[in-house]
Amino acid sequence: MHYLPWDEARLDQLVALWNQELGAHYPMRTELFRQNSFLDVNVSYECSRMVVDEANRVIGFMVVKYMKEKTEVSMRDDLGWIQAIIVDSAYRNRGIGTQLLNHTEAHFKQIGLKEILLGRDMYHYFPGIPSELAETVDWFEKRGYQHQGTEVDLSKSFTDSETVQMPTIPNLEFSILQEAEKEDFLQFLHHCFPGRWEHEAIHYFQKGGTGREFVVEKENGQIIGFCRINDAESPIIMGNINWTPLFPGKVGGIGPLGVDAKKRKSGYGIAVVQAGIAFLRARGVNQMVIDWTGLVDFYRKLGFDVWKSYQSYKKEM
Repeated sequence: MHYLPWDEARLDQLVALWNQELGAHYPMRTELFRQNSFLDVNVSYECSRMVVDEANRVIGFMVVKYMKEKTEVSMRDDLGWIQAIIVDSAYRNRGIGTQLLNHTEAHFKQIGLKEILLGRDMYHYFPGIPSELAETVDWFEKRGYQHQGTEVDLSKSFTDSETVQMPTIPNLEFSILQEAEKEDFLQFLHHCFPGRWEHEAIHYFQKGGTGREFVVEKENGQIIGFCRINDAESPIIMGNINWTPLFPGKVGGIGPLGVDAKKRKSGYGIAVVQAGIAFLRARGVNQMVIDWTGLVDFYRKLGFDVWKSYQSYKKEM
């Protein structure tokens, strides 16, 4: 066996190994893997590794990230992320995964990172270990990773004839963000939701986004809330549309969403999600997914149910 540097030239082999081991529950697409595991500037090419056998066939890999990009948005820079680790089932229990993990942890210590998270990275696949992978949970626990809780994905199906009404609340209007409103929207996020959501919105516009992925909620003409919606035409494959091959028909994603803290507890949060659903239905979307949330009761009010679950883990360095 040989341990090799991370290399996009092996993209097809990496995707094939993923689908061999995880494809039944998490079918990987080449464009998604390229976006999340190569094009993200936070991928650590120093830590990420591939393993090949004597026939030069990929039999394992680990994708690792830390916050490398420079941004004015407030983001923690002392975190490392293990995005994914996969070893061919025919080659397990030979120390491959342990060697990959040891290499990563040693490098993270060397550059001064304080904490490692499993998943939850920028351009992520999972917010933790998929609950189906009980052996992986045990493997990481034996290596000092601590359980932090459970996150879930939710889903809801719609019939072709099913309609969703736009919410009607006095003084509120719901619309798709227009390009001319970009700066006002980014200022809203900076003021109300500084951090990851602001950072992701900036990336969205840098990737050519025009606004069609954001529903804005306005009170007397001022933005007080938003809901992100994603579909097959979105410029970025977000987490809530990662696994669209599992569904027939058109798939859309809901979230994140947020309402100005001064305007909460008035039903505005549910309302902006309902508006997002209505816009996706108007685009012909008949399957919707909400990823990485613990707000199960909140979304059940709109008919969403738990679809997948994940175990969140971290390790202090």
